[in-house]
Amino acid sequence: MTNRIMVGSVPVGGGAPVSIQSMCSTKTHDAPATVEQILRLEEAGCEIVRVAVPDLAAARAVGAIKSQIHIPLVADIHFDYRLALECADQGVDKIRINPGNIGGEDRVRAVADACRARGIPIRIGVNGGSLEKELRARYGGVTAQALAESALGQAALLEKFDFTDICISVKCSSVPVTMEAYRLLSQRCPYPLHLGVTEAGTPSMGVIKSAMGIGGLLCLGVGDTLRVTLTADPVEEVCAAKKILRAAGLRQDGPNLIACPTCGRTNIDLIPMAQEVERRLADCQKSITVAVMGCAVNGPGEAADADVGIAGGKGEGLLFRKGRILRKVPQDQLVNALMEEIHKLP
Repeated sequence: MTNRIMVGSVPVGGGAPVSIQSMCSTKTHDAPATVEQILRLEEAGCEIVRVAVPDLAAARAVGAIKSQIHIPLVADIHFDYRLALECADQGVDKIRINPGNIGGEDRVRAVADACRARGIPIRIGVNGGSLEKELRARYGGVTAQALAESALGQAALLEKFDFTDICISVKCSSVPVTMEAYRLLSQRCPYPLHLGVTEAGTPSMGVIKSAMGIGGLLCLGVGDTLRVTLTADPVEEVCAAKKILRAAGLRQDGPNLIACPTCGRTNIDLIPMAQEVERRLADCQKSITVAVMGCAVNGPGEAADADVGIAGGKGEGLLFRKGRILRKVPQDQLVNALMEEIHKLP
């Protein structure tokens, strides 16, 4: 089990639930726009949010932003350690630094001292695109070993300055390399791990990469918090993260929809029916399993563990709960009957 840190009021590591993070796409110096986006992220289920801090104007906006939101705020720092010091003064909940560009030991010490004095944890955020040149040369490019070595070296430096309130991420755009780097870290250090596959792309491919990388690691017991990175509205990152956590068996909030892929036995237009059920479940907060099956013969049996479900037939279908058939329903009323049954569930 990893160490536990506190990011504001949210525990990370040490057996705490895996938390969902995202990052604003707004200009941080525009506090009203950034707050507006964060409030949307909160509503979607984001639990920790990060903002880019490229300059002093952004750093000075951190306090105003933090005062208007309800989840912990992380400052993302590259190149200029003085921006980290300003964010610490502004009361940020966590600071992310990149070993590849933050500078020498004196600068790391200054950030560590400021964070220690205020109880602010530091995320060591290693990124394949900014990996230290000497590590690239030693390992022949961006490899899992090089990413892990970069993170461990920076952790050792923080430890040298008596700072251990640390979280680590090692991200690159390669899913296999990213997974191996996290696996190596999980074996070699006690710090909580922030999972992600960077530059994953648009949702059509980015969600798949993230599900493989993040979900695969979570199923192996590796990872304490996560961000799905997508070239999209960050709200989509949060929605994808929730689905990954559910698929990994780590979240039970909200419904789990299962549906068969259809085959030659299917006698209803199952695909739009399943899509309609998914749409109508969007606001449901019940931790239930809902089944939409195409075959009235095998459907209830295949989905016997579902809390409620429907299975199609010729002109009609079956409504069932926990594999027990409740009644036959005309085909055009199946979805409505299913939703009525769902409303009855506690």
